Amino acid sequence: MASTADFKMGLCLEFNNDLFTIIDFQHVKPGKGPAFVRTKLKSLNTGKIIDHTFNAGVKVTTARVETRPHQYLFEEESGYVFMNNETFEQITIPEKLVDNADFMKEGQNVEIMTHAETETPLTCMLPAFVTLDITYTETGLKGDTATNTLKPATLETGANIMVPLFINEGDSVKIDTRTRAYVERVKK
Repeated sequence: MASTADFKMGLCLEFNNDLFTIIDFQHVKPGKGPAFVRTKLKSLNTGKIIDHTFNAGVKVTTARVETRPHQYLFEEESGYVFMNNETFEQITIPEKLVDNADFMKEGQNVEIMTHAETETPLTCMLPAFVTLDITYTETGLKGDTATNTLKPATLETGANIMVPLFINEGDSVKIDTRTRAYVERVKK
C-alpha cells in the first residue's frame, strides 16, 4: 500500500482490476477545498492512457514489478523472442507489449517489466537511444540548408523516420526511441 504522497513516475498500481503505471502526476492544493493529485495512468495490459484524480492521502495498492535485462533474438508468428541475460531462458512476448518494435535489431539488449507475483511480462522497453543505418533516402539538394528541412528515410530495421537533408544512404544515425526522432549522425 502507498499513499498519494508516494507517487512517482513509473510507479505501478493495481487500480480498477488492472495494472497501471504512472506516466504523469501533479499535486494540486486549490485555495478552496481539499488537496488532490491529478494523474495520467497507462494500462500495462491494453496500453490505454487514462486521466484520474485521487484525493490527497488516499491509499492505493501498488503492484510489485521487476525489470529484467533481456536480449532480442528473433520474431516469430506469436510475437518476439527474447533471452534472459541472467538465466538464459527464452520467452515470447506479443507485439502489442513492445513499443516501437520496428527499432529492434537482433542481438539488441532491452528491459522487460515483469509482474513479480505472476511472472507475466507486462511491457518491453527499448533503450532510450539506438543507432541504426539508413538503407534508403532521397538525396538532398546541394545548398538547400537554409531551413531545418527534413526528408523521409528508411532504416535497416524497416522503420521510417524523418532526417535532415544532409543524411545519405549508408549513414548511421542515433534515434530517440521514445519520440521516434532523429538525434544525430554517428561516425562509423
